[in-house]
Amino acid sequence: MDKNEDVNNLLVVADYLVKKSVWIIGGDGWAYDIGYGGLDHVLASGKNINVLVLDTEVYSNTGGQTSKATPLSAVAKFSFGGKPTGKKDLGLMAMSYGTVYVASVALGAKDDHTLKAFLEAEAYDGPSIIIAYSHCIAHGINMEKPLEHQKAAVDSGQWLLYRYNPERAQLKQNPLILDSRPPKMPVEEYMNMENRFKMLLKSKPESAKLFYKMAQENVENRFKFYQYLANRTFDGVSQ
Repeated sequence: MDKNEDVNNLLVVADYLVKKSVWIIGGDGWAYDIGYGGLDHVLASGKNINVLVLDTEVYSNTGGQTSKATPLSAVAKFSFGGKPTGKKDLGLMAMSYGTVYVASVALGAKDDHTLKAFLEAEAYDGPSIIIAYSHCIAHGINMEKPLEHQKAAVDSGQWLLYRYNPERAQLKQNPLILDSRPPKMPVEEYMNMENRFKMLLKSKPESAKLFYKMAQENVENRFKFYQYLANRTFDGVSQ
């Protein structure tokens, strides 16, 4: 310790003089499902805290069970016939508060977008949540080339890239920026790259065809909906 008493007193409180960056990191099973109540409480608190959701779209750590993050038609434990319902839109639910920074990212599709989202979330003085596409061995993919699947998910529209920044509203700008372009790959082509979807074609081909058709419709409708939200007039200002 320094002999100077003032220096020693400063050392005691030095940690409180530096802005702290607080991040909560968890998977989709926690964020979408069993821990959603706690997550919702954090987002509603207004506190300057950041949340990163590593979204594998399945309960990865407990054996690959279906979760609310599991997409339509995916095969997992408890949905061996393909999941008959769509994925919960956690990002849209968080946006409904209007005071939470929200971003959906996929590193393999657009790394600069991912970096931008993290910088904006960190800079935002309030709660933020980043939902990150996270590849998983349970997807039935070649884990040596996972980023190709992330890119295909975005190209097909199965995974959207966007940022919702409440600070833009203070500037009379639409808070939502849709960073995804219109889908340019059929959803079926993306799904056939991953065994979690493709295996249904072997076990229940008729169900698979129906689910693929539903998935394509869902993708198109969801993109149009987000496009509408991102282009809407905000406080008299046309986007």
